[in-house]
Amino acid sequence: MTPLVQRHHEFTIEADGPVMVEITAAVTAWLANINARDGLLTVFLRHTSASLTIQENASRSVQADLIDTLARLAPESSAYRHNCEGPDDMPAHVKAMLTSVSLSIPVFERSMALGTWQGIFLIEHRKRSTPRTILLHYVGSCG
Repeated sequence: MTPLVQRHHEFTIEADGPVMVEITAAVTAWLANINARDGLLTVFLRHTSASLTIQENASRSVQADLIDTLARLAPESSAYRHNCEGPDDMPAHVKAMLTSVSLSIPVFERSMALGTWQGIFLIEHRKRSTPRTILLHYVGSCG
């Protein structure tokens, strides 16, 4: 029986938003670096005004449509009580609540079990560039 190990990593992404930034390649490279074989990967974002998602990575129009849809669901024009950090802050919190800040991804035979057109994305909900810290935690076999 192969022993289970835990590995973790942290990296930062900075993007002017609102935008979706694909991070699949960075995550894949880290899993290869630790020689991950079979296990479970957790991707966690340490922020409340950005989020993570697994979405189609073949067509940029899907990403643009998703950003537009989130803007309609949580518009800047609403009368939010929390407005001390600018008009895009509270809508960013709402968008992050509607999406997610944590993803669990199975790893089988050295690869994430993503579908053919799936990629991992950071969604920046704020207009200004903000450093976003992403934590990776892997539990499983290596080697």
